[in-house]
This record gives sequence, C-alpha cells and structure tokens, in this order.
Amino acid sequence: MTHHTAPSHAASDPWADIRPYTDAEVEAVLQRLARDNELLNALTQFRLPRLAKLAPPLARLLANRAVRREVQGVRDVRAFQQRIAGYMNRMIQSSTDAFNVVGLEQLDPHTAYLFIGNHRDISLDPAFVNYALYQAGRNTVRIAIGDNLLKKPYVTDLMRLNKSFIVPRSARGKRAMLAAYQNLSDYIRHSITADNHSIWMAQREGRAKNGVDLTGPAIIKMLTMARRRADKQASTGEAIAELRIVPVAISYELDPCDVQKARELFDLDTQGGYAKSEFEDIASIVAGITGDKGRVQLNFGTPLGADAGSAEEVAAEIDRQVIGGYRLFPTHYLALEALGEAPELVSHTAITTADRERFAKRLAEVPEELRPYWLAQYANPVKHKAGRLTR
Repeated sequence: MTHHTAPSHAASDPWADIRPYTDAEVEAVLQRLARDNELLNALTQFRLPRLAKLAPPLARLLANRAVRREVQGVRDVRAFQQRIAGYMNRMIQSSTDAFNVVGLEQLDPHTAYLFIGNHRDISLDPAFVNYALYQAGRNTVRIAIGDNLLKKPYVTDLMRLNKSFIVPRSARGKRAMLAAYQNLSDYIRHSITADNHSIWMAQREGRAKNGVDLTGPAIIKMLTMARRRADKQASTGEAIAELRIVPVAISYELDPCDVQKARELFDLDTQGGYAKSEFEDIASIVAGITGDKGRVQLNFGTPLGADAGSAEEVAAEIDRQVIGGYRLFPTHYLALEALGEAPELVSHTAITTADRERFAKRLAEVPEELRPYWLAQYANPVKHKAGRLTR
C-alpha cells in the first residue's frame, strides 16, 4: 500500500507517516490531487458517465478544471474544512429530517478531548461530530481512520487533508504491529496533552453491523501504552484520565447501508465468510452520505476520571454512556415488534401511522432472506438499552 507522506526526518517528525497534513503541505497536496488520474476517473464516472465512456481524456480535463475551481483559494486545512462544511450543510438539508446535539455545552470549549464513539457509518460518524463542533465555534477533531480504507493514494490524501490520521491494521508480524500501535498511542497522547487538539475514534474496529455497540478493550490498552512507557508506575486510571475520554453516542433513525450490512451478516452466517468487493467501502461512504437518514442525534457524554482499574472497566464505562446516550426512534421499536420480541418494550411507545407506513415500505424492499438480519440491526439497541441483550 502506498501512502503519500511529507518529506521529513523521523526525529523531528516521528508521525510523518500517519499524521494529518499540516497547513504548509496543503497546496502541494491539492495540486497533486488535481493531476491524479485515478481521482479524475472516479469523478468522471460519477458525474459524467457517458462522456467518461466516449472521451475519457476530455472528461478528465473537465474534472481537473472542476477540482481546481473547487479548491481555489484553499491555502490551509481550515479553509479546506470550510469547503466541506458547505457540503455537510447541503447533505444535512437533503438527507436528514433533523440533526440534534446533546451535551456539548457541558464540555470546556478550550480543552482537548478524546471522543470515543459508537460506529455505524464509515465517514459520517466523525463528520457529524466535526459539524457539531464547527457549528459551536469550536476546533474540529483529528480523526482516526484504518489503513484498510486507504487503498488509493488520492483517498489517503483527501482523508489526511481533512485531519485524519492513520490507524495501522495491515502491519505484518507481531513486533511490527506492536511498534505501530506504540507509535499511534504516542501520537494520540501528544495530540491531547501537548497540542491540546481533540481526537475522534471509534469504540471498536469496524462498524457495528448488528446494531450492538460495544467497546474493544484492546483499543483502551493501546491508548494507555504511551503513558505507561513514559511512566512505568502509572496506573490505567491515570493514563486514561490525562486523555480526557468522552464517550459519544450517534443515533440514526434510518441507516442507508442497512441492507448491505444485512447481506454481510447473512453471508457470514450461511457461508462462513464474506467477500468484500474492491470498491465496497467507497460505495458505502457514498451511500451513507446520500441516503435517507431520518433524524440523527449526537450525544456527548462526560469525561472519564482516574478511577478505572482496568481496560475492561474503562470499556464498560464507555459502553454505559454510549448506550445511555443512544436515542431510540420508532424504527427501532417497529423492528422489535416485527421480530415478535419483548412486546412490553414496544407497547408504551408513541408510534404514528406515518411511522408504520414508512417502516413497512422500507422493509418490503429488503430481500426475504436478509430480513431477520435487517430487523436485528434496529431492534438490538432497544434490547441493549433495556438490558435484555444476550451476548
């Protein structure tokens, strides 16, 4: 896998291979992107499919001009993100019924936090966090993104321009993996404690495709590596407290990728495996952005203290806050009802005729064999919140 990295010396820039781009690097990266044939081909196939087929060089020329026009005047990361904010505005207007933010006002606007959130959508989970911060006049976050999503150099460039840093998942061998995670842990600690710059990362590797949000203790262990290397006497609680971890729950009334997730779970169940197509992650990102999401709620929790004794206890507290802050919509209750489970959890819920009609119409479009998996995605959060989930 090739990653574009800034020319730098490891001693002066130990995170050159994984960190977001700096303001000084923005213009050169944008010029590179405007000439990147893979990006131009992807854009033409998306926006000018007929011309891309009939006259690829002309289509690429038009795409090149469009990219240059789009980034004209962008000299730094903030300006790049302001362009993205315009797209986010339009996306929220066109694909959501409402976007609510809860709990952000309780957090100090001048303090860096490590936001750890449940993970439902590849790009939108952190994008909604960023949008909430941007709207509140606060600095946006640096975003943890797995290198499995960065198959193309232009994708890596775009993500790192948008303040993403790379989480290594493809390092070969135990020692290489350990070194990569140590480096990542050092970077995250440096960002929070030295740069005073907030970070967003998912509570687990990959999206929760079955609607069950659980934190991976391995992620917590990785986060404490840096402090423990610097101070052998440091406890888990001390290592966690300095990172100012804030659990974040994002709730979508509708998931544009729900059928694709159900397909993956069905294949895993019936064939013992799932073969991902080459551009599936990119397709999921596009579907997530453009698809109907209904209402979306973002809930910021309270920072974790120094009282945790183990990574498992930290993970359990993040889970408690994420599940507690998760908002249930009629879709969730209707899915539980359709499965014929826990009727007492559904009976007291206000569900309108319009809710039922929209749900029935959506369910009718789901292939028969995928329906149990599709319904479980929406029903599981109700059971999880009520303590009825058997793992």
